[in-house]
Amino acid sequence: MIKIDFKSITIWQYVFYIIASLGLITMVYLSQDAGISGDEFFHYDHASNVYNYYKTSGEDSTAAVVTEKYNLPYYGQSVDNFAFFVTKTFGIDNYMEFRHGLNSIMGWIAILFASLFVKRVAGWRGAVITMILMYVSPRFVGHSFNNLKDLPLATATIMSIYYMTKFLDELPKIKWYTSIMLALSIAFAISVRIGGLIVISYFALFALMYYILKYKQFKKELARVLIWGLGISIAGYILAVFTWPYALQAPIDNPKETLSNMTKFAIAIRQIFEGQSQWSDALPWYYTPKFIFMTVPLAVIAGALVGVVMMFKNKKDWFHYFILLFTFAFPIFWIVINKSNVYGGWRHAIFVYPSLAALAGLGIEALVQSVNKKYFKIAILSAFGILTINPIAHSIRNHPYEYVYFNEFEGGIKNAYGKYELDYYYHSLREASEWVIKNAKKDNLTTGDKIVVACWHVSPLNYYFRNDTNRFKVSFIRYYERGEADWDYAIVCNTGIAPEQLQNGTFPPKNTVYEVKVDGKTICAVLKRQDKTDFQAIELKKKDSIAAAIPLLQKAIRIDEQNESVLTNLAEIYLRIGKGDSVVMLMDKLLKMNPNSEVGNYFKAYGLFIMNKDQEALALCDKSIKINFKFQSAYSLAANIKMKQRDLYGAEGYLNGLIEIDRLDDQTMQQLLMVYQASGLDERNCYIKLYSTMAEHFKKQGNQKMFEQYDNAVRQIMQGGMN
Repeated sequence: MIKIDFKSITIWQYVFYIIASLGLITMVYLSQDAGISGDEFFHYDHASNVYNYYKTSGEDSTAAVVTEKYNLPYYGQSVDNFAFFVTKTFGIDNYMEFRHGLNSIMGWIAILFASLFVKRVAGWRGAVITMILMYVSPRFVGHSFNNLKDLPLATATIMSIYYMTKFLDELPKIKWYTSIMLALSIAFAISVRIGGLIVISYFALFALMYYILKYKQFKKELARVLIWGLGISIAGYILAVFTWPYALQAPIDNPKETLSNMTKFAIAIRQIFEGQSQWSDALPWYYTPKFIFMTVPLAVIAGALVGVVMMFKNKKDWFHYFILLFTFAFPIFWIVINKSNVYGGWRHAIFVYPSLAALAGLGIEALVQSVNKKYFKIAILSAFGILTINPIAHSIRNHPYEYVYFNEFEGGIKNAYGKYELDYYYHSLREASEWVIKNAKKDNLTTGDKIVVACWHVSPLNYYFRNDTNRFKVSFIRYYERGEADWDYAIVCNTGIAPEQLQNGTFPPKNTVYEVKVDGKTICAVLKRQDKTDFQAIELKKKDSIAAAIPLLQKAIRIDEQNESVLTNLAEIYLRIGKGDSVVMLMDKLLKMNPNSEVGNYFKAYGLFIMNKDQEALALCDKSIKINFKFQSAYSLAANIKMKQRDLYGAEGYLNGLIEIDRLDDQTMQQLLMVYQASGLDERNCYIKLYSTMAEHFKKQGNQKMFEQYDNAVRQIMQGGMN
């Protein structure tokens, strides 16, 4: 029986136990209000495949086979897999809510170990300060509700850091419990994501530093400690492999392949950053550090800065400060120098946050200890307490959207709206869906037995409406193409909406019947279909009944002249029949709402091109390309304008631009060949030039396979083997 000496427990230790216990209960409870994150169903489905893999002893190998469209075998995702196993075994109907509860426990464990790290260095009061800093961090707590993709890595990382530090502090003694827990922590990190291998690198680095610092006491123990360190790391790796089907197939080669190939599957998406819609693979280098700086509570930022100062003053414990600083800063530095494709705020880097919060807690505690007078200590703690008021108030006002938080440096949500992504993980779909279930009714526009609810993100809606399928049917739409589908209600998150429309108030549109708001700013809207003339007209257009479609589209514009899909569809018809002036007029309406619409600028450019206003058209093509450098149509139109102007060099430049953005298709290839032929090259040399250009492009990209393919094609042609 374990005996606790309550006389030796300090008041701060009691406070720690109380806050930790209340925090666990509160986080699990609050997680039940959270919506489903944008990635959950992808990983839920993969967890199902993992379950079948182990259930069939590997006969169902779906979970271990990477395909061109299925890269999830690269993910260990052990927490997702465990959640699926429990819900499947016990037949839990509300399986998403269970996942969220489990993930909130993961978040709580991360908070616990960040606090325990500080306790080892500075005592229980420092641990309490750290725990409070973590609880009042809206972004971290918000991701603890439902982000099983990124949050568990934060838990595994801080656990590993805690136990590797404990292992080093206990040297030259080696304790079995610490060694086992370190091995399990390493296994946990790798089993979540291949990036968890970083904790082994941390272990090696910190052990080397410890050896240098403690050389005299440590040199005789080096061989023994080295063997133990290797054994712990290998044991952790082996344990992780057993939980990860893809790694289990080839324990060395497949994880190695995962490390090298994960970037090939990185999805580039448009993100609002600094008031502009930008591609995630071309964001400024400072995207991640700036996002952290804008969304971390000021108490944590100030505390971390104090911690850095105290690191240089506290010679006794500077190594522990350094561990926290390094494990926070190095991954951010790595993301920056490698120009990593990141998006969705800083969720990809959330695993560094416990280290930052612990550094802040350590710094604040060290500052308090550095003063002697009690009222100075109280003043310091009060000052930092005041800095927590804003994030606490945000969380209370805006639950369950804690993660949609911007600090005072950015001016809160009011200033960030339209400048940065808010509900990028679609949490608000739940509240909107619940409103529809409660309030939606059939009317004379309802064409079937069920009310059609449309959304860009269908999987969460299928879950929310799963008990109401007798009344509702879920379908897919894109906001800017909303007139092209038959729906009665639409649920639209502001993710993907042009920043200009968020700022000028043209979103949400006038047929909005419900809004989900954070600090008064709409993050999701429920739209009610007021008329289906737009849908009827576009259906006629699809059937090439243009004459019948035109008057209906014109009527739809009179009903709602801010319906982008109607404006673009009618403009497309006018382009077909050569009415450039009508296209320009329509696109001026669209561009009034959204001046930086690449589609609007492109259609207007095409209309001007038809009207022989080539220079104006070319300027708008350039504008479209500047707005969206991956907008293929603008390059092609600009090349046609240049060819019309007999500027073959200029035309070639635009078409080469398509190669640079990997948008080469048959049309682009034929355009380039026409340019080469017009420049005087024969067919053979046209193909040599084209394939040489492609080979050089892929060489710059580092795509050896494609480089060799085109380089070999050049060689074959030059040797007389052109087909």
